[in-house]
Amino acid sequence: MLEDLSIKDFALIDSANLEFGPGFTVLSGETGAGKSLLIGALTFLLGGKAGVEQIRAGAHESSVTATFYLGKSPDSMRELNDDDEPLNAFEWLSLHGIEAEDDRVLLRRVIRENGKSGAWIGSTPVTRADLAEFSSFLIDIHGQHEHQSLMKVSEHRKFLDSYAAITERVSAFTALYSELVSKRKVLDALNTDDRDRAQKIDFLNFAVKEITDAKLKANEDTELDDEENKLSSFEKLYSDVEQINGLLSGGDGSSVVSALKKLRALSDSAAGSDKSLQKLSERLDSAFYELSDIADEYKSYSQSLVFDPQRLAEVQERQTLIYNLKKKYASSVAAPLSEVTAYLENALKSLDELDTSSDRKEKLEKEIAELGKKVYLEAKAISALRKEAAEKMASGVVQVLSALGMKGTRFSVNVAEKNGNEITQKCGPYGIDDIEFLISANPGQPLQPLAKIASGGELSRVMLSLKTILCQSDATGESTVGTMIFDEIDTGIGGEVAVSIGSHLKGLAKNRQVLCITHLASIAVYADNQIKIEKAVSDGKTSTHVREILGQERVSEIARMLSGDAASSQSLEHARSMLAKFGGIN
Repeated sequence: MLEDLSIKDFALIDSANLEFGPGFTVLSGETGAGKSLLIGALTFLLGGKAGVEQIRAGAHESSVTATFYLGKSPDSMRELNDDDEPLNAFEWLSLHGIEAEDDRVLLRRVIRENGKSGAWIGSTPVTRADLAEFSSFLIDIHGQHEHQSLMKVSEHRKFLDSYAAITERVSAFTALYSELVSKRKVLDALNTDDRDRAQKIDFLNFAVKEITDAKLKANEDTELDDEENKLSSFEKLYSDVEQINGLLSGGDGSSVVSALKKLRALSDSAAGSDKSLQKLSERLDSAFYELSDIADEYKSYSQSLVFDPQRLAEVQERQTLIYNLKKKYASSVAAPLSEVTAYLENALKSLDELDTSSDRKEKLEKEIAELGKKVYLEAKAISALRKEAAEKMASGVVQVLSALGMKGTRFSVNVAEKNGNEITQKCGPYGIDDIEFLISANPGQPLQPLAKIASGGELSRVMLSLKTILCQSDATGESTVGTMIFDEIDTGIGGEVAVSIGSHLKGLAKNRQVLCITHLASIAVYADNQIKIEKAVSDGKTSTHVREILGQERVSEIARMLSGDAASSQSLEHARSMLAKFGGIN
């Protein structure tokens, strides 16, 4: 559920801070006041398109922030892998290493004047795609916006499975199907053409022998580089060390150590005359001992220096061997040596997989046959449940659509079996069915895919119908969104149809938060909360203001929506009457 929303410098909105409660909330205002801006800000926050044109004139960036209550966290969750599909917001957060605080999560998104945007879930930076994926568990925006889940055929199966209460069963089937596909791939590899397999085996055996014979050691390449550098620059190294020895402890008495020895004696003598010089004398002593030790180590190092041309040749030969191995078995000659050893491990694994053991193949074939039968039977069972639920679902949608001003509309949930001969062809990860919603909004017109509906108002009413009949099953479904927003749901309607839509929205809001942009008082009076959007001009600048209205101010707004006159006693009395009748407000 959306708990609060903060908008800063977005389009015409300079600043808005709103708190939202549960139930049914209506957003109203004069035509052109900017009602769509609030939805635009939410759409931007949820991963919609970002552009510098969204930044308020004179500002450097736009930002939208919202807090969502996720509901009570589950006592236990599935252990997910990267390939698993999360079923709810908590699973998504767990998969991405993000923690909710008090079962709540903060979403924030900004767009800066240089065109760069940023998004965060909690304190974790995320991509726009991540934000859109996560927010799909939180909120649906229905109307002429991007969040139109009904426009995605892949979503139709989820609606039907939720209605049939088989979401968990389908998830279990997906795991079973994945196991079958995995085993089929292994068998296909074993059944590869004998000649091709033999060539692969020969090549891999050669690679294994070549790498194994090299007897590589961890980090050997870098160690050889260091040794080769030392041996190949021996003359310069020897010359540098000899010069250092001469400067440190040369025999002519002018060396650093000799000078320090004289300084030490003079310092000791001076300290005997003035005790304040004692610390300086001690520091000279330390310097003398330290440099003397350094001089001894350089002398020892110099005595150990021996040029070994044979070792240099051995090192260079070993470097050439490693270079050739990297060229063959690593991503590049500059790659770490670990890539070669990794190639060896993979080659050994591949050789094991290419094992032509007839026993292994027979065992795998038997497993696949048994698993395939199990997958097919389960897919058929799920399909039967879907077909049974599809008829009831279609009937329920038609009934609600009729009450919402779409009499004569036909609606069908098409459940068609996939084509193919093999089980893995006839089945997909979610079963044996291709599922799509079809509709004919006008009498005499054939059923067509729902995605081809042009009217945003019709699409919103179809969604309202679906959500109405799914309300009970959705309330406990794992993929339920906590907030739904309906935009332009009242396009081309009025009278009793508007009253019916208001009633349906009120009923839908019993199980989740519902927000609706409307210009009809017949819908607005059903709301638990009402937010007014106003446009104002100050100092030559136009801005949009958003605020909750209560009491007499709400009565005045309903009166304006009824007749365009918020002050006449007749309009105000009518508004009070409607609020008392439909909204339960006296």
